[in-house]
Amino acid sequence: MVKQLIVGDALHELAATRRILERLPGEHMTWRPHVKSMTLGGLATHLINLLNWQVAIFLYPEFDLSTVPLRREALEKPEDVLEEFDANVVKLEKLIAESDEKSLGEEWTLRNGDHIILRQPRAIALRTFGLSHMVHHRAQLGVYLRLLDNPVPGLYGPSADEEWK
Repeated sequence: MVKQLIVGDALHELAATRRILERLPGEHMTWRPHVKSMTLGGLATHLINLLNWQVAIFLYPEFDLSTVPLRREALEKPEDVLEEFDANVVKLEKLIAESDEKSLGEEWTLRNGDHIILRQPRAIALRTFGLSHMVHHRAQLGVYLRLLDNPVPGLYGPSADEEWK
């Protein structure tokens, strides 16, 4: 029971993220709402990177941002986004299932070279750096879809494009 409380609603958030990624309009993957904003494809790719980082939270005691490219090349096709997302969800679900309270309580560090960004128990890092960060960018993606006049899926209940059933 404690593990369920620690991990929280990770599986729900992953499923909700997939629902919004299913709505990516292929013809608008290079669109951005503002010059300072990521493209639609870039934002979707960032969601995949966050999923990769969640996997890393379980696999390694630390993650060093200086060892990965600052920006990954944006995926160009919605089906490529979904394929990579699904493959990484399988990995993450397995790691969550195999975790125990002891491993979830172990310290995990996010750094950029010598600079420590955060040092937290693994479960808290999963919640903040992983899931909450993913939810934040998923919400941005919802705004992009709305601005492009594409239906936005309901994530915690119906959206303006859906009805209660």
